[in-house]
Amino acid sequence: MDMRLEVVLLPVADVDRAKQFYAQRMGFRLDVDKPVKDDYRVVHLTPPGSGCSIAFGVGVTTAEPGSVQGLQLVVTDIERARDQLIEGGVDVSEIFHDATGLFHHAGEVDRVPGLAAGRASYGSFASFADPDGNGWLLQEITERLPGR
Repeated sequence: MDMRLEVVLLPVADVDRAKQFYAQRMGFRLDVDKPVKDDYRVVHLTPPGSGCSIAFGVGVTTAEPGSVQGLQLVVTDIERARDQLIEGGVDVSEIFHDATGLFHHAGEVDRVPGLAAGRASYGSFASFADPDGNGWLLQEITERLPGR
């Protein structure tokens, strides 16, 4: 049986501010904004080209706003993606790679400025946060590992 990750819930403090950030600054497609009643509203958006969406709202999660960290958006050209986000008003870190050359450490530990050596697929990152502090990473993947 297939199992697909299709929606990630984000805890946010201000639904309209988050909606503006993701729809206007990030360029995510607004799929749903459904206020059901005063204590229940669902907002659902999808990143360009993604099969997985984000959702937030009122009454959809008990997690603390800003507590989600390490969400990753995969791009084929990290420099271009970073530039587009900056043009949209997103505060994005400089591009970095991990000192180990493998994935990345939590937080900012062992970040080395610049692209991964030889611009190795899976090796270059840039980070940013939404207005509540939920943490995101861009990861450049130009050639997928076998089976992916």
